[in-house]
Amino acid sequence: MHARAHGQPPYRVVVVHGGPGAAGDLFAVARHLATGRGVLEPMQTAASVAGQVSELTTHIERQTDPPVILIGHSWGAWLAALVAAEHPDLVRKLILVGSGAFEEKYVPMLRARRMERLTNAERMEFESLAQRLNEPDPLRGALTRIGELAALTDVANPVEVEAAPPAVRASVRSAPHRLERKGRRGASQRSHRNANLKTPQ
Repeated sequence: MHARAHGQPPYRVVVVHGGPGAAGDLFAVARHLATGRGVLEPMQTAASVAGQVSELTTHIERQTDPPVILIGHSWGAWLAALVAAEHPDLVRKLILVGSGAFEEKYVPMLRARRMERLTNAERMEFESLAQRLNEPDPLRGALTRIGELAALTDVANPVEVEAAPPAVRASVRSAPHRLERKGRRGASQRSHRNANLKTPQ
């Protein structure tokens, strides 16, 4: 497992990148937050949701001084929420940035808001590529390009970093839709598990 440490210990802030597998996209945020505090920036390498939850939990347990302030961006927001739900004792505050919907009924509204941030040409390209992904023989590189366009909708001044291995992206990318569909059924369970979780006021 790999993580970058910013600032000085104790590390009580953890930033969780999106993707899945967009390692390093919170580098600038982590570096900025590290002024006067220790920040851990773990990288996702596991190729399943359960594996990434376990991986992030281990990072927090072994490399920080919990409970921590857990900040997740995009897919990382979902991952942070899953970790906080399973291990509320490790999380003091949970901050979700650019999170996907936790219930399917909110997906159209979020998608429309994100598409507003693209130019007309970019929006047409995105929609065309998205349709090609459903075909038996999708256009080579379509998923990568969609990821690039999606990044324009919720990332400001991204830092250039090495891309995550394709296996990480492909294995985890299908999980958000399944989790959205389960959102309503799991809401009461999440509420019960998060009863003691403190959130920013």
